[in-house]
Amino acid sequence: MAFDKFAVLVLSKTVGYRHQSIPAGIDGVSKLGISTGEFTVDASEDASQINAGNLSQYAVVIFLQTSGDFLNEEQLAALQAYVRGGGGFVGIHCAAAGMTTEPWYGELIGAVFTDHPEPQHGILTIENKDHVIVSGLPEKWKWFDEWYNFNINPRAKVSVLLSINEETYTGGKMGEDHPLAWCREFDGGRSFYTSLGHFDEAYKNREFMDHLLKGILWAAHRA
Repeated sequence: MAFDKFAVLVLSKTVGYRHQSIPAGIDGVSKLGISTGEFTVDASEDASQINAGNLSQYAVVIFLQTSGDFLNEEQLAALQAYVRGGGGFVGIHCAAAGMTTEPWYGELIGAVFTDHPEPQHGILTIENKDHVIVSGLPEKWKWFDEWYNFNINPRAKVSVLLSINEETYTGGKMGEDHPLAWCREFDGGRSFYTSLGHFDEAYKNREFMDHLLKGILWAAHRA
């Protein structure tokens, strides 16, 4: 018996830095839903969509390049209730740079963005190779992006999916162990975060979009 389609909400509200790749990201996620037939996508810049009644219709909420203090207290409480009720969450790239003074949000993401060097090529290592979110990716993956540094190494509390060898680029500040994508069961729900995705080109790249698709399906308990 086939699963019914599930619904995804993409929120891309920015109060701080705004990524020019937001339209490409929305388009890419929407096309994933259409091409796979797995889910429908609603996209919004309106944080008032983060309320209990509205969230109840979505299996996954994606924060795409959200930045600054983009949720008020009521909206943050609604997001907490959604996750605690078993909702799926996906954070992409700059989502780690939002709500930086809210400890629960930092735990939902897994770590807080601090800074990054100039965009450049680096070599990603696929970790936890048996996990569906990174299945099919090359073991050593050359990629061009902004390489985020974080306030902590989240490895002790998450399942790390991608890490980077800081010897393959300049500007890393986390040392020999530098996670860049991870997932976890958190507070009743599922959370997947990837720090990749700064540029438009990512959302047309087959490998990156497969990584993102599998993260969405995992968060929705469909993979």
